[in-house]
Parts: sequence; C-alpha cells; structure tokens
Amino acid sequence: MKKETIVTGKTVDEALRNAASELGASVENLEYTVLEEPKKGLFGIGSAPAKLQVSYAPTAIDLAVEFVKTTLKNMNINADVIVSDTEFGKKIDVLGEGAGVLIGHHGETLDSFQHLTNLAANRTENKKAPTPKISVDVESYRAKREETLRALARRMAHKVVKYKRSVMLEPMNPYERRIIHAELQSFAGVNTNSIGSESNRKVVIYLDESKK
Repeated sequence: MKKETIVTGKTVDEALRNAASELGASVENLEYTVLEEPKKGLFGIGSAPAKLQVSYAPTAIDLAVEFVKTTLKNMNINADVIVSDTEFGKKIDVLGEGAGVLIGHHGETLDSFQHLTNLAANRTENKKAPTPKISVDVESYRAKREETLRALARRMAHKVVKYKRSVMLEPMNPYERRIIHAELQSFAGVNTNSIGSESNRKVVIYLDESKK
C-alpha cells in the first residue's frame, strides 16, 4: 500500500516537490529521510544535490479515486473523476459518455459502486486524518433523482389529502426514503412512516389532520 522512492533536488524542498510529482501526492502527506544534504561547492565544483528517501501512504480519498479510475479503465469508460468537499464528507463525481451504466435501476448499481468505493478508502494506512464518508455520483444522477423524489412526494401528499387515503410508495433505499420524509415533514395534513424489511422498506404517506 505504501509507496516509496528515492529522489534528488538542488534543495530538500525541490526534492520533496519532485517526490510529490512522482508519487502523485501532496508534499504535506509525504514522510522522508534526508540521505544526503545538498552541497553548494565552490564555483559549481564539488556541488551535490539533496538526496531523500520518501514514502507515502495514500489517504482514504486517494484510494477511493484510484479505485474509481481503475474501475472505469477496466470497463473502457472514458470519464472525468472530480473530487469535492460536501457538508457530510467527500464527493466523487464521474462525468463522461458511457458512465451511465454505473447507475443501474433507480441507482442500485451506483449504490453498490459507492459502497465498494468506501471499502477501498478504508484500506488506507495513513492515520493522519479520519476516513471521510465518501459519496459517489454519476452524471449528476443523485441530484436529478432527488428532485424527482421530492416532486413525487408532494404529488402523492396532495393525493392523500384529496382522497383521504394512504399511499404506499415503491421500495426505496435509506437515502431515498430520507428525501421523502424530509420533503413532507412540513407538509400540512400528512405524515410519513417506513414499513417492511430493510431490503424492501417502503414509505407510507398517510392522512394526519392534526398536523396543520
């Protein structure tokens, strides 16, 4: 897991930058030992570069990105992998033609891909920072799916109020159920509940006239 190299540079800082470029890491995440101090010499005679032994333990997000890129390469998918910070941790966006195959029916394949990506991230030997929660999105599917679910929730809530009959939605994963619950939390006249086993849990929208 840990990567090691021996590099040289006119100065220790330059050698570290060379190592960072070679290992694909940031300088602050490198560990190093100075094997030889740089020597200036006289008029260039007798000068010698700094020589460092450098090691790097990839961070969780490094391993996650490496896993995503390797998967895309193995599937012959040409796509960009973009990392960003979110309120809950890190997000990896996959954008490119053909990447949609990673979404699957209602995002089932994407959920599995995200799970595997987090497992890859947990293999890090770098203990300098806690392992973040990593979300994975493909072609902005999650944002589009979220808006679709919010619209569905409002539409079904109006139906419950109009006909005074409960509505049961199709099975959803925990992430999607949370979207439905959150969207209808302040919707007057209805309430929500989840029923069923974990692999087949459904949201029920029911009349609650006490909720004004």
